Amino acid sequence: MGFWTPASLYLAVGAPALAALFAPLLVRWLGGATGWLLALVPAGVLVLLLGGLEPVAGGQALRAGFDWIPSLGLRLSFALDGLSLLFSLTIAAVGTLVVLYSGAYLKGHPHQGRFFAFILLFMAAMLGVVLADSTLALFTFWELTSVTSFLLIGFDHRRQAARRAAIQALVITNIGGLALLVGAVLLWQAAGSWELGTLAQSGLQQHPLYGAILACILLAAFTKSAQFPFHFWLPNAMEAPTPVSAFLHSATMVQAGVYLLARMSPSLGGTTAWTTLLIVFGGLTLLWGAFGALRQIDLKQMLAQSTIASLGLLVLLIGIGNEAAISGMVIYFLAHACYKAGLFMVAGAVDHGTGTRNLSVLGGLADQMPVSFIGASLAALSMIGLPLTLGFFGKEEMYLALMGLRPEALLVLAVLILGNALLAGLALLVMIKPFLGPLLPTPKSPHEAPVAMLAGPILLGGAAIVAAMTVEWFGPNIVVPAAATILGEATNSHLHLAIDFRSPLLWLSVLTWALGILVYWQASTIRTVLRRGGRAMGWTADTVFDWAMFGLIRVAGLVTRRLHHGRLEIYLVVVFAALALVLLVPVLGMGGLAALWPSGQFGNWPASLTPAALHLHEWAVIALAIGGLVAVLVASSRLVAILALGIQGTAVALLYLLFGAPDLSFTQFMVEVLSVVILTLVMTRLRLDERDHRPLGEALRDGAVALACGIGVSLTLLVVLTGTLDPKLGEFFTATSVPLAHGHNIVNVILVDYRGFDTLGEISVLMATGIAILALIRGRAAAGAGEQGRPRPQPKVALEGEA
Repeated sequence: MGFWTPASLYLAVGAPALAALFAPLLVRWLGGATGWLLALVPAGVLVLLLGGLEPVAGGQALRAGFDWIPSLGLRLSFALDGLSLLFSLTIAAVGTLVVLYSGAYLKGHPHQGRFFAFILLFMAAMLGVVLADSTLALFTFWELTSVTSFLLIGFDHRRQAARRAAIQALVITNIGGLALLVGAVLLWQAAGSWELGTLAQSGLQQHPLYGAILACILLAAFTKSAQFPFHFWLPNAMEAPTPVSAFLHSATMVQAGVYLLARMSPSLGGTTAWTTLLIVFGGLTLLWGAFGALRQIDLKQMLAQSTIASLGLLVLLIGIGNEAAISGMVIYFLAHACYKAGLFMVAGAVDHGTGTRNLSVLGGLADQMPVSFIGASLAALSMIGLPLTLGFFGKEEMYLALMGLRPEALLVLAVLILGNALLAGLALLVMIKPFLGPLLPTPKSPHEAPVAMLAGPILLGGAAIVAAMTVEWFGPNIVVPAAATILGEATNSHLHLAIDFRSPLLWLSVLTWALGILVYWQASTIRTVLRRGGRAMGWTADTVFDWAMFGLIRVAGLVTRRLHHGRLEIYLVVVFAALALVLLVPVLGMGGLAALWPSGQFGNWPASLTPAALHLHEWAVIALAIGGLVAVLVASSRLVAILALGIQGTAVALLYLLFGAPDLSFTQFMVEVLSVVILTLVMTRLRLDERDHRPLGEALRDGAVALACGIGVSLTLLVVLTGTLDPKLGEFFTATSVPLAHGHNIVNVILVDYRGFDTLGEISVLMATGIAILALIRGRAAAGAGEQGRPRPQPKVALEGEA
């Protein structure tokens, strides 16, 4: 196992997060050299994860974790198996080059330190997603990727387009996040565990909740990985700086949905619903993204749309689900991460060197930017899938997966060939159009990008070729462990560095290349036709999102105006009316009265509360309460009503005394006295003690609500008293009051220990109320003093000659 330890997984997730805390300070101290230093963090994570390569390749799953919330059986657990190793190595490798690239791309930017912090936090969250071995931990890191991507997409927050794109991405991905949370809870209900490693043996495909679980997982994956019809947020996210596009939108965030589907494949895959939905939506997304890319002339937009297509291709391959398809998915994932991150970096270098990304005004840059041209060529060759590139092996595997004579297999094969051909034509456009041909005038004099911006395209493009050249080692050590994890069974590698001219797979690749050349040749015509079709449609998913958000805001404004109108008396009426419904509906509509009057008689009515059982002094307390109620109703002013309420409070205190709770009675009496005194002082000081002139309709309404609440509380308590009292809680307080809380007064122990936070909240409310009352009194006093000190206006004296 080399130098790998369980702590390595904690360090892999924690190191980028820790580096993010110090990134702004490092930028202030080191300036332009910060990118080189911070790049050592993901590079160290890469080396750390490579320590687990040997045991993982041998079929082991390395795990680490600790109890998170033991009472709920929750653990914060991590696992390094073939699938998580594949994704985490890719994240760390591409992240190293992106951090290095960012140091040069944003050199001199006033918020470069903030950017480094955001992208390192995102890296930590993404590593947490792929290394998490618990569904709730996966959800937690999943949401962190949404938050940090929002910060990165909206980094240039002064531009309205960037803010809109960030909000759109956050809304769409958070819909999926909520679905993932629901799915995690349903998985726990169905499998009885939060751990991902135990789900495959739970027989979820036959569980009654399978349909709901599948819907939640697919919604989460489709929103995150920009599958149709949730694809539209990804092109708009190109408002982010180029390093963000190279990282988030090639190998990390948009691949989180693909990772989720791959991780859940052993547990949820193999059913007709799984296969059909993934193939249909994946194929539709592949073609939609490929054609959408050909409509664009902005380099980043072309690459963004092609990313949608590639994500659809990966989802389609997971849906096919056989050994060849999964092997092709693993290889294509790595090939896509290498060439797409490299092409995004080249697009940023072209923008940096020429001042534009518009393909129609670029040309002949190979002489001025030779290294960028080499990087673009290496990436494009892998995207086309030519021999001796990783993309070639991925294409061969995905075609192998559909070798058969079934009509549906031939249809899916045709979709794959067409999608790959469109992507190949796009790769030729990105490689040839900006760099070959005559040099065209650009906003800036063309010049090569700094070394830190060129390292990424060259190293990633070279890595794809090296992986292809060493495919005999690459297959058993990288592809097989990942494919075995997705398939849930052992598999073998059949990749060899050889070209079989008799194989139909090669000729399918040749057909793909030929169609790709045709697409490149007719790119202008295709673009024109697609744009005319888009204009004829008149609307897009993006405009539907805008309409939905506009409608949501309008409805929210309407609800706010209706419910939050500022009239306190209406708030109170609504609250107490709802309370009355909550109390009366169970009693009157769910058989509560039958417990009191089973045969129309007193029945289960508590014997101590029957009229014959009441003593004279108890009748006196009841009469006092009734007298206080009448006094409140006939009160001529608010001040008199407050004093009358004191009578009610005194009656309640006497009831506590009669039932053997003198301490509670004393507390009630003191609170009542203080309340009456304070309210009286406030009312008189604020001059609110005048007569209450409420219309008769409002008075009847308020009286009816109050009567309903009183009847509801009384009936609910009577129904409760007819049941059997469970003494467990009282026995627990009695038994633990002294040994745990060190108090002999059980009531006090309950208030300050067992209900300590509740009591603290009540005290806080009272304190806030007191402060508010004090502010009102002082404000009224200051206003009164101002009125007294203001000079009275003098009558105007008419001057002689004035009319």
